[in-house]
Amino acid sequence: MSNTSNFREAIRQAQGQALVGPNVIANALPFLGGGLVLTALGTYAGVRIIDANPALFMPTFIGALILQLVLFFVARGIAEKGNNSVALPLLATYSLLSGYTLSGIVYVALDTSGVGLQGIGVAALGCGIAFILGRQIGSNLSDKDGMALAQTVRLGIIALLVVLVAQLLFALFGVFTPTFLEIAISGMGTLLFAGAAVVDFYVLPRVYRDDQYLPAALSMYLTYINLFVFILRLLIAFNRD
Repeated sequence: MSNTSNFREAIRQAQGQALVGPNVIANALPFLGGGLVLTALGTYAGVRIIDANPALFMPTFIGALILQLVLFFVARGIAEKGNNSVALPLLATYSLLSGYTLSGIVYVALDTSGVGLQGIGVAALGCGIAFILGRQIGSNLSDKDGMALAQTVRLGIIALLVVLVAQLLFALFGVFTPTFLEIAISGMGTLLFAGAAVVDFYVLPRVYRDDQYLPAALSMYLTYINLFVFILRLLIAFNRD
């Protein structure tokens, strides 16, 4: 899920709820797949711009990031109200922009010895494995275990967010994270979002009706994009000179 407030609200709604959307995940999967394809296209465009005109990338990256954040809240609100015809093109645009903002780390991965295109494939494969295992485990969790895992993952993501903000602030002052700490942070992020993949399969059918497939797809999309980023960060950290 995109942020801790959204995650917390979903958990609150799921508490004590029976399934309200037993087919919502199946309905969301085509839109999740389409969003990931659009993200890949956005990433490819960003990498090409970095190669062809590096000076152009940063201002367009900042613009894309701001627009992406605005679109997220607007599109999510519209989708949760069931206005799918309006939400769908907004979410498609969001997916493209998300890919563009990912192109920086993908470019670093491509330029890192020992990672490259193979490492990107490993990160994508890791997301696929997390999806398969998450569906198997999350769909069969008891209410007690599901809520316990959801609360644990939520608290972990809050802690991770605090660490990432601190890491960003230090970087702004020229203090960069040592390799061993970057490995620890990336490893923690990987484990937390792998856990979030399990939580999604428990929480989403208890929060969204079958016709609310777009917000469910957005939730899963955010989980797998974050998981992909942290796996990629971990691979880069392991191969850092």
